[in-house]
Amino acid sequence: MQIPAARTVHASTLGNLRIEASPKGITMVVFTDDAPSPPIAENSCALEYLVTAITQIDGYLAGARHEFTVPTDRSAMNAFDRRVLETLETTTPHGHTITYGALTRALGRGPADARKIGGALSRNRLLILIPCHRVVGADGSLTGYAGGLAAKRALLDLESAELLLPLGI
Repeated sequence: MQIPAARTVHASTLGNLRIEASPKGITMVVFTDDAPSPPIAENSCALEYLVTAITQIDGYLAGARHEFTVPTDRSAMNAFDRRVLETLETTTPHGHTITYGALTRALGRGPADARKIGGALSRNRLLILIPCHRVVGADGSLTGYAGGLAAKRALLDLESAELLLPLGI
């Protein structure tokens, strides 16, 4: 495991987020129970990405931003996971959802691969920036999310006041 060039625990409106960066971009955004901490950086470029990610995530959570422009460093991801997450990003814009089945079809895979797709989503270490919270069950129900179903619901509600999904918890 590579030590990040910059890291912090940021207190967001949804909970504390561990955010890490390399000199190439953001490598991690995950929910954590750790206490907020100031940024620690060994590289000025990584620190810039970290500060930009915090600003953009806070703007998103305030409803003022719909897209993220901070670079992400996905070099630690395997090729399959990268492809799943890139397909999710290109097929599911802000305010929309996609089912596991539809994402599987968008990847040109069969129904038997839905679990593999779910596995790739569960390994997403770039929560919020890569919107795996937009993936729902075939009936529109909320399904697993690394940040918890309450956070998933809050993110979906934030993106679309008209999005009426069953809570499913």
